[in-house]
Amino acid sequence: MLAGKQKRQLRADGNRLRPSVIIGKEGVTTKVMAFLEESFSKKELVKVRVLESCSLETKHIAGQVTALQNSEVVNILGRTILLYRPQLKDSDTACR
Repeated sequence: MLAGKQKRQLRADGNRLRPSVIIGKEGVTTKVMAFLEESFSKKELVKVRVLESCSLETKHIAGQVTALQNSEVVNILGRTILLYRPQLKDSDTACR
């Protein structure tokens, strides 16, 4: 769980990002999840845009994505979701 100060910093960092994943009328599909996984493999902070053609609410989509991607919602502003998932460091994956 992110603290308030951490969320503020991530929101500030997310202002300059462009949406890297766009969710259309089909909602959260396997392709969307694959794009999200690819985006999270490159960076920790991902901006998702939900198109108006999508019948699902933005909060519902954010809940689905966070559950499936093991990420946290930093901010929901209109139809834009800012997600955070920390990347594993090499020391976290090393066997002892």
